[in-house]
Amino acid sequence: MRPLIDIAIAIVIAAGIGLSTAWLAVERGNIFGLVRIGDWTASPEAGSPGADPYAVARLARTGELPLGAGEGLAFTVSVDADGDPLAGNCTYHIDGQTPAARLWTLTAYDQDGRLMANAAQRQGFHSREILRRTDGSFDIVVSPDVQPGNWLPIAGAERFKLVLRLYDTPLTTGTPADSTMPDVRRERCR
Repeated sequence: MRPLIDIAIAIVIAAGIGLSTAWLAVERGNIFGLVRIGDWTASPEAGSPGADPYAVARLARTGELPLGAGEGLAFTVSVDADGDPLAGNCTYHIDGQTPAARLWTLTAYDQDGRLMANAAQRQGFHSREILRRTDGSFDIVVSPDVQPGNWLPIAGAERFKLVLRLYDTPLTTGTPADSTMPDVRRERCR
C-alpha cells in the first residue's frame, strides 16, 4: 500500500509543477526567441507557423493578433530606463529615433492588454503625425496630465506598457544588433 501512496504523491507533485510552470509561461508571455534592443523586446516568431506552443497559448488566451513575419515587428516595453515599472501616475519622455520602417505606431495598453481609455480619445501615435526635431528624432510625452507637443495620454492604470509596432522593417530579415530604440525616461510622478 505504501508504494501506491508514494506514486500518487509523486503524480500530484509532478502535475502541480507541470501545470504551474505552463501557467507561468503562458501568463508571462513569449519566453523563447525574443529580440531585445535596450529595454524593448519583440517576439518575431509570434505571428509565424513556427511560434512556440506557449506563445500560441498566450495569443489564444488574450485574443491578440500578432504581426506576421512579413508585416513587421511589435516591440514592447514595461519599464523605464532605470528599470522601474511604467506607472500610470508618472510622466515619461519617449525620446530618440526608431529603427528603419515604412511606418510605425506607438500605443499604450493597461496591464490587462486593453487600450487605455482617456478623455482626449487618443490611444497612440503613428510616425506620420508626430512633431520631429531637425535631426529626425522625436520626443513623445506619455502622461496623465495635458502636455504640449506629442502627448500620449494615460489614465486609470496603475501599471501599463507601450507597444511600438514597426511595419515593413528590415529588422524582420536582418539583425537588430546595430539598431537603436527610443529611450523611456521618467520625468516625475504625482
